[in-house]
Amino acid sequence: MKAVLHITDLEAAINYWRERSPSPDGITLCPELRALAEVYALMVFYRQDTAAAVGFPPKAMAAWLVWYDTTPDTPCIAICSTSQGDADCKGCGRTFEEVQHWPGMTPVEKRDTWHRITLESTSWRFNTYAERAAEGVSSPK
Repeated sequence: MKAVLHITDLEAAINYWRERSPSPDGITLCPELRALAEVYALMVFYRQDTAAAVGFPPKAMAAWLVWYDTTPDTPCIAICSTSQGDADCKGCGRTFEEVQHWPGMTPVEKRDTWHRITLESTSWRFNTYAERAAEGVSSPK
């Protein structure tokens, strides 16, 4: 499976840069926002909800990574059922392999995993222990 950036993450990064560097005249965009907007426009034009990380424009990737650094690194809520033998963690929703390889995953791979578990919304992080997730209880990066 190739690593992809999701349009929802691109939208979040665009909104981050809009707030961080607002347009002085309502028309002019900061360079980071312009780079992200170009990719976003192409995704909308071609009706794509993902873009491959390979070949992603370097300026847009750099702007995306600045936004990424403001997000939680891990979905962990400190209740790991993979340590008890589950194939998928009941706490965060990641697979055993994702939990094991998390430290070595790229930011794009991590956000792809976040996207999947958010869409599934079956782990305890999204229901039973949602308040714990909101408090930011997680393991270190």
